[in-house]
Amino acid sequence: MGSNRLSFSIQADPPARLDKAISRDAPEEASLSRTRLAKLIDAGEVLLNGTPVISAKGKVAEGDLIEVTVPAPIESDLTPEDIPLSIVFEDDDLIVIDKPAGMVVHPAPGSPTGTLVNALMHHCGDTLSGVGGEKRPGIVHRIDKDTSGLLVVAKSDKAHHGLADQFRAHSAERYYQAVCYGVPDANDPRLRGVRGINFEPGNIMKVTTHLARHKTDRQKQAVFFEGGRHAVTRVRIVEPFGTPPVVTLVECWLETGRTHQIRVHMAHAGHGLVGDPTYGGRRKLPAKSISEAGIAAAKAFSRQALHAAVLGFVHPATGESMRFESPLPQDMQDLITALRG
Repeated sequence: MGSNRLSFSIQADPPARLDKAISRDAPEEASLSRTRLAKLIDAGEVLLNGTPVISAKGKVAEGDLIEVTVPAPIESDLTPEDIPLSIVFEDDDLIVIDKPAGMVVHPAPGSPTGTLVNALMHHCGDTLSGVGGEKRPGIVHRIDKDTSGLLVVAKSDKAHHGLADQFRAHSAERYYQAVCYGVPDANDPRLRGVRGINFEPGNIMKVTTHLARHKTDRQKQAVFFEGGRHAVTRVRIVEPFGTPPVVTLVECWLETGRTHQIRVHMAHAGHGLVGDPTYGGRRKLPAKSISEAGIAAAKAFSRQALHAAVLGFVHPATGESMRFESPLPQDMQDLITALRG
């Protein structure tokens, strides 16, 4: 596929900046984000009335002729792999996947193959219109290798930026289900003394801290109150287990989306997730409170008990509100059944 040459005129009442005007008036099918336009301007591929544009901040007027040469997307060096995917929704702009636990989202030095991106390269093939000028899926957000559940991936440059804007503005809806030790209840006096934690009406625990890389363990994130990135998690009790309760199924939702956010915040609150190998998910449950089967199931659970259950966003091309739900995977269902018993 060769370069694509676009010609169009600036419409009435153009924005003050040239790149904003071009982004507004370019044909929809071009999928040109402002970031992509900036690169094309730098490369001399954008003409204003026949003259190369030298600044994205320049002025334009109604009726000005814009010509943009969009080079064909270059082939990615990512390896396509025929790995089965659980596809919840797909169109020309994006794809929603229900990711199994154990799958890494993006290739990295420790996991160059077998990732979600490798699988998407194979599945999407020629339907990828190019993200940043390269034929690859646009990863907008990630979930940890051993967390299961929903995530959305862009197939075009414009969808990638439209989705990324929503995640940056925290307007995307993300609800998780998790199994934690203890009960995050407003009646627990211990929680009143934990910095960064307060309770909202309805017994909703709100955790507000900063998160940054751990000072000594580079694989972990840690809670800070100065430096790092602002992070807010809310937690609601769904079902407690045991008499008295010693483990709880909770619903968590993100105001921000930081690396390991729910896992770190729950550990900070003293309610680490069952099975979490990094943030203290190995506790001995009291035999007097819960059945032997429940104790054994919690002890044997081999990953953090965390599932991305709900994902909502506005479709970047159609403006339609979209919301997807994923049921708990079998391993978490089995854990909950054992804890109930």
